[in-house]
Amino acid sequence: MKIRVGQGYDVHQLAKGLPFILGGIHIPHSHGMVAHSDGDVLLHAICDALLGAAGMRDIGFHFPDTSQDFKNIDSRILLRKTYELISANGWNIANIDATVCLQKPKLLPHIPAMQETIAQDLQIDISQVSIKATTTERLGFVGREEGIAVHAVALLLA
Repeated sequence: MKIRVGQGYDVHQLAKGLPFILGGIHIPHSHGMVAHSDGDVLLHAICDALLGAAGMRDIGFHFPDTSQDFKNIDSRILLRKTYELISANGWNIANIDATVCLQKPKLLPHIPAMQETIAQDLQIDISQVSIKATTTERLGFVGREEGIAVHAVALLLA
């Protein structure tokens, strides 16, 4: 049996009036992510973790932000395509663990829906998807509410 771990990280600037989409769900908030796609940093970090574990480069390689094909794309599509890529290479997902760094909004009430959406798109059990949220105690760009950051790891088996 082959076992691989991958790490993903993504950051997006926040701006007033944009939709706040995280983990495939829309969360009411005054600010949203500035991005070429829908800006779902959680799904982007997970894609990078999965692709990295499979040794398949990164999200920017497969879905470049210079391509109009991905302009305003729903990141759930990118997640499902990432799953297809790693599956085609013989990899199965053991688990995903992600940490969202954000001052506001509070994510605790939304985490179960995010876990369910991600598990559905990756065809895994919800127990295989862990999402945590933390602040940066008002430090840095996250603390000043200028942006959002996500760290993710994925364990793959073949």
